[in-house]
Amino acid sequence: MKICAIICEFNPFHNGHKYLLDKVRAAGGFDGVLCIMSGHFTQRGERAVADKFTRAGHAVMGGADAVIELPAPFAVAPAPVFAEGAVKLACSIPDVRALAFGCENKRDFKLAAAGAEESEQFKNVLASLLNKGEGYAKSYAEAIRITCGEDISLPNDILAFEYAKAVNKLRGDIELLPVKRMGAAHGNRQLGGTYSSASAIRARLGEPEARAGMPAFSADLRADRRADDRWNALQKYALLKTDEEEFAKVYGGGEGLANRIKRFADMPFDEMVKSAAGKRYTEARIRRALACNALGLTARESNAFLHGAGYIKPLAVKREKADAVLAALAEAEYPLSITGDDAGRLDGANAELYRRTAFADGVWETCAEKKVYDHTVLKI
Repeated sequence: MKICAIICEFNPFHNGHKYLLDKVRAAGGFDGVLCIMSGHFTQRGERAVADKFTRAGHAVMGGADAVIELPAPFAVAPAPVFAEGAVKLACSIPDVRALAFGCENKRDFKLAAAGAEESEQFKNVLASLLNKGEGYAKSYAEAIRITCGEDISLPNDILAFEYAKAVNKLRGDIELLPVKRMGAAHGNRQLGGTYSSASAIRARLGEPEARAGMPAFSADLRADRRADDRWNALQKYALLKTDEEEFAKVYGGGEGLANRIKRFADMPFDEMVKSAAGKRYTEARIRRALACNALGLTARESNAFLHGAGYIKPLAVKREKADAVLAALAEAEYPLSITGDDAGRLDGANAELYRRTAFADGVWETCAEKKVYDHTVLKI
């Protein structure tokens, strides 16, 4: 098979995601579309609005041929780790020949990323901005603007550059297929009809205005505010029982962040995050650090996983392509894990990576008061 991969969260699956899948299929030349999707927690540290199998099923209904899971230590991580963790799974599958993604402005991301990475000026400018206390994402985008003349200040373009860096590093023969985003910008909290952002839809999930931005098969999702409250309470509890030295072990948790957040711990969770945020500490960084702390995901261990561990966990496949897709996934560099026996045969770092993800699954289930049977593959 000749497969095009897409790295995603689908939290929830909306019309913009359907548009991306449709554009990839319209491009032609591929026998299959494979989504590499975050499981129960997202890159910003949020609890996914639906379990990973439900969201994977929506992806297949929306045009994907298969969905595999991005393990939690890669999924709940800064953009460079999120991107490289997902790209390395894609690169480990011989039949993956391309990577598609949404972006704000189409450009030659591989060439631009290679130029930046090889430029001493870029490295010096980036280091200077970081030393001034700017966040990584903002500093990276500004360093690209200064040294390369490229504007990648919007989140999707930053991720696109990280994908390109990872592809250049791991398997340069993979083609990049940037697809210009439709409708509202990433993070726009205003509902905008057919193409609203995932942030706007999550905020009003289940309401008619939000349903307008989703395909019929995912539009019936409802927000579980009680589960969200449980997750937020768990994160706050984990923060209060963790000292500054321990909190510094998670991504973005250093520089006295734990003590800064604790000053606002008597506030409701969202207000606590907003109050603790500032020039040095973005809300995204704080939310991710709190989530990693609650899930036991340390930067050191996640970086170690990034440079060695992996497994291929199919969540959903298109029924008529199941045999061909699963055969292609079985040729991956990393072991295929479908059944409980498969998981039991994982060893070393692969087994620990799986355990970390299984723990995150258990936390999501506890908050949702819902059991998700993991050792299966949906055939749709």
